[in-house]
Amino acid sequence: MMFKKSILLASAAALLGAALGTVAFGQGAAGPFTQAQVDAGRQAFADNCSACHLADLAGTNDAPALAGSAFMGAWGKRTTGELYSKISKTMPLGRGASLDEATYTSLVAYILRANGATPGTTAFTSSTAVAVSSIANGKMPAGLNTIRTATGQTVPPRRPDPGRFSLPTKFGLMLKGNIQNYVPVTDEILRNPPDGDWLMFRRNYQGWSYSPLKEISTDNVSKLTLKWMWSMPENGTMEITPMVHNGIIYVWGTGNTIQALNGKTGELLWENRLGPAPRAPGPGPSTEETRALGFWGNNLYVNTPYGMVYALDARTGEEIWKNNIVDYKPGIGGSTGGVIVINGKVLVGMTNCGRPNNDDHCYISAYDAKTGKRDWKFVTVALKGDPGGDSWGGLPDNMRKGAETWIAGTFDPDLNTTYWGVAQAKPWRRDLRGSAAGDTNYANSTIALDPDTGKLKWFFQHGPGESLDLDEVYERVLINHGEQKTLMTIGKAGILWKLDRVNGKFIAAKETVFQNIWSAIDKNGRPAYRKDIVDQKVDQWLSSCPGPEGGHDWQATSYHQPSDTLIIPLSQSCVFMLGNGSQTYFEMPGSDGNMGRLSAYRTNDMKPLWSFQQRAPFLTGVISTAGNVAFVGDFDRVFRAVDVRTGNTLWKIRLGTTVQGFPVTFSVDGKQYVAVTTGLGGGSPEAKPSTMLTEVHRPPNGYNLFVFGLPDDK
Repeated sequence: MMFKKSILLASAAALLGAALGTVAFGQGAAGPFTQAQVDAGRQAFADNCSACHLADLAGTNDAPALAGSAFMGAWGKRTTGELYSKISKTMPLGRGASLDEATYTSLVAYILRANGATPGTTAFTSSTAVAVSSIANGKMPAGLNTIRTATGQTVPPRRPDPGRFSLPTKFGLMLKGNIQNYVPVTDEILRNPPDGDWLMFRRNYQGWSYSPLKEISTDNVSKLTLKWMWSMPENGTMEITPMVHNGIIYVWGTGNTIQALNGKTGELLWENRLGPAPRAPGPGPSTEETRALGFWGNNLYVNTPYGMVYALDARTGEEIWKNNIVDYKPGIGGSTGGVIVINGKVLVGMTNCGRPNNDDHCYISAYDAKTGKRDWKFVTVALKGDPGGDSWGGLPDNMRKGAETWIAGTFDPDLNTTYWGVAQAKPWRRDLRGSAAGDTNYANSTIALDPDTGKLKWFFQHGPGESLDLDEVYERVLINHGEQKTLMTIGKAGILWKLDRVNGKFIAAKETVFQNIWSAIDKNGRPAYRKDIVDQKVDQWLSSCPGPEGGHDWQATSYHQPSDTLIIPLSQSCVFMLGNGSQTYFEMPGSDGNMGRLSAYRTNDMKPLWSFQQRAPFLTGVISTAGNVAFVGDFDRVFRAVDVRTGNTLWKIRLGTTVQGFPVTFSVDGKQYVAVTTGLGGGSPEAKPSTMLTEVHRPPNGYNLFVFGLPDDK
């Protein structure tokens, strides 16, 4: 399949403006900042930046490294004035320009010192313009990220004052439950869930995010009212799916706080704080959440961002067993995508797993649902000797990194196959990771596994050699078109893919948003990159449409089975980026400034059906129902219901802060409800627009669960 080649819209130089004049300093000369600024900047960095960029400035996920060779490669030829401008306008995350000038100048001084620049006697100011490479060499002085106390001890900078944020101080079973008449969840129930339940990430094994409930319909959805709300811990990231079984809602909160609530009244039934406390108070990076829980038997299964998997008694909240997904090491390992329970096994993926020069790799692993014993693991990086193992350009195994799985998979019981999306290789720039033009399997791929053994059945790579942080890790939706068993997925590049899920063969692709990264996709589904992307250099600005916010990200699609309609939350933003991850965003051509888009496609022939645009991006997944209603929430605090046939808004309400996570619908005593969460965090889709949507104002708190329903009969 061919796409019309898109041209570069503008040069990076034209967009960014001419560089400021520079002053020549000899390497190692005293920099234009003072030691007092470094000391103040060290604490300011701990307060405002370390949660994402890490204490050693090494960066993680969406946060680029601020020290070392990658930083110098991207910033060495630029000026300190440009660095100040970038930081002061866009940082901290989601709160650009919120600090005073003295704090921003101190932060720049600290970053320069962390890259080997030497303090002098002249204070740094917002107008200081010195070539970064003339004073810095990328080598961090020993002990820089510690402070000296009055007694002469060296300690890390203090953690930020939690203030209003409710960091848990006590852990364990806080309230033991006694849920009566609990119905154990069997394999058959998971394959054919009761209409009123929501037992897994996208409700059914096929990943539809569709409910057969129809009490709430296009005729009466305008009458929805708030039934109750529940406040949740005010820190970390909110991307959860409220899980529902027999009228009981189970939710995950930051600090790994698990709670069971009466779905009709909102009363707390049990609470277990598994811990530990979040790394820092307030909204954090997208590695601090769990997207979905799982059920089997009498147990509730929880994976944690710190690399653990738990089984809790769903009736009482008591711990049954726990196991390490990985042996914890600082900055290595974790799990955020949620679990899927298949054939008595708990399957879970990994994130933040593996840095260069060590033996750690990402993998999907399975645990016996009764005992917690690990049954198998599948490494998502193709190592030497594996199928696709020659695709890393000769890199040794310990340099093959990334390929995270931070969205739970789906499952076809008839084929006994589970399908997972795999994220990009690390470092995400091919010129930095040293893989040349290699495909880097199984990064940016769909992989099909035997859930009983973990054996690879097939894989299909959507973005071979990906180099712009445009991963294809998101939901895999399983749809039958007549006798043909298909799999559909969409990633950051905004391409809707259709594969044969029996053998992984490419069927079709559809461009949903403007893109300029690929000039063509051939008959086998292999895309061809623009030449300047292939020939990239670390100090070169590259344009990318979509940008790393993603044409589509973790906000999941919904498949409305009665009408064969896939409803997709899309984002419309582009970026100029440097090799260290530095990014300058601009609005996508043809969007008229509308970053948020909700679009519907008929899956049989990929035909677009309708589209709705708005300024603010959508920050929830979509759910649809047999009542022909779909629900979605956005960055600007609006939760709305739309007609699945037309996209017309039928009802909306504005909540306290960003509507974020995965809404669900369920029933209790025959009455249908809709639940959704609000909160912050959320990675690229939540962080990137804040540099453009300066007119949107959101409070830094308001983590809540809201439950809506129709008015009670009188």
